[in-house]
Amino acid sequence: MNTQQLESFLQVAGSLSFAQAAQALNITQSAVSRQIQALEEELDVKLFRRTTRTVLLTPEGVLFLEHARTILGQLRLAAAKLHRHSEGQPQVLTIGCRGDVGMEQLSLTLARCRTAIPAFHPVLKSIPYRSSLTRLAQGEVDVVFGVEEPAPLGKGLAFTPLGEVPLCCAAPEGHPLARQSAVAERELLDYPFILCDGHALPSQITQRWAAVTGRVGPERLHVCDSPLGVLSLVGSGYGCAILPRMAVPVPGVVFIPIQGAAPLRCGLIHPAEELTPLLQTFLAASAFL
Repeated sequence: MNTQQLESFLQVAGSLSFAQAAQALNITQSAVSRQIQALEEELDVKLFRRTTRTVLLTPEGVLFLEHARTILGQLRLAAAKLHRHSEGQPQVLTIGCRGDVGMEQLSLTLARCRTAIPAFHPVLKSIPYRSSLTRLAQGEVDVVFGVEEPAPLGKGLAFTPLGEVPLCCAAPEGHPLARQSAVAERELLDYPFILCDGHALPSQITQRWAAVTGRVGPERLHVCDSPLGVLSLVGSGYGCAILPRMAVPVPGVVFIPIQGAAPLRCGLIHPAEELTPLLQTFLAASAFL
């Protein structure tokens, strides 16, 4: 028993005409007859009483009619569900994140992708800053989000900008510098300073840290191994730091722009060629914000 046999049976049962059933199914009348004959042989019953002028359902045909409708309806429903499942299959894109700098820019891009790619399923993975390009080359992530570095990316890679984040002095609330609209880098030499592991942030920041820490005595330096640790020490009043402005407010911390400091460009690092269709759509939905 197959769907063609069931469709032929239902068409003939509905119109009581092999000719009309053939027209509705867009096949020949002989093809309809063969389908009905094969179905009757499989069921070992006569479904129709046929004469030269009339076609009538037999008692067995009447009994089978509702079963045929149910069977064919369930098959069509199953096919529709499978089709929708195939169309709605999650399109997974793994995004390696180099720390938390500029995450608001990534959030705006992801929001656009929800509309542009209905089945878009982003997976965000935190990866070490210095090994991010290796992870990309090895296929562990599909694209890397982070700050554009001064050094060239290397052959086969490209950078798509998403936005800019100002470089700031992070100071405790109530700190003398917190009342200023901008801070000169030399002013940081007068206060305790906080820095963290240079492998956790872009080189543009670590270079500025080096310029400050080289002129500040060790008794006025505090060190931790993560940017969040730096902010915890700043918020506790232990000193100031040079960091990008954070996307969300940090309790006890004020961000003041640093005079003359170029903003950091945040964006996506990805293969320059042979992009997957999903990555192409993702990049198309991205824009310099």
